Amino acid sequence: MNFKTISKILVAILGFLGIIFLVRILAVGDEAIKTGGEDGLVDPMAYVAYVILALVLVFVLFFVLKNLFTNTEGLKNTLIGVGSFAVVLIIAYVISGGDAMSYTLQEGGYATESTSQLVGAGLVSFYLLLAIAAGAMIFAGAKRIISK
Repeated sequence: MNFKTISKILVAILGFLGIIFLVRILAVGDEAIKTGGEDGLVDPMAYVAYVILALVLVFVLFFVLKNLFTNTEGLKNTLIGVGSFAVVLIIAYVISGGDAMSYTLQEGGYATESTSQLVGAGLVSFYLLLAIAAGAMIFAGAKRIISK
């Protein structure tokens, strides 16, 4: 058996299990699920979803890594992109200073200075990446207009 055949069989089994659990959930109705009267009704469907999610993540990681290491030019471009992203994150972290004030969180805890700086770094990096993306789109559009 090759990989294609095994994957088709696995997809068929998981799809069949998903259909069975879905029919069970639909047959019981919303009220029984809300009240929790039917034990073990939703959990099997959730486990099938977890298995599918895990399989998808494993396959995506495998094929991405396989493609990166077989295509050296793509690996170079990926490393440049990851490095640029890391530089943007470091700049954002340095720019955003931690706030000395303590904020009460909704859960009752307090936000520390480092938490405040991380939140600020996330916001600053979002704005920096937004500006870079907008600038790249404007540059590409202007370049296309000029080249015509």
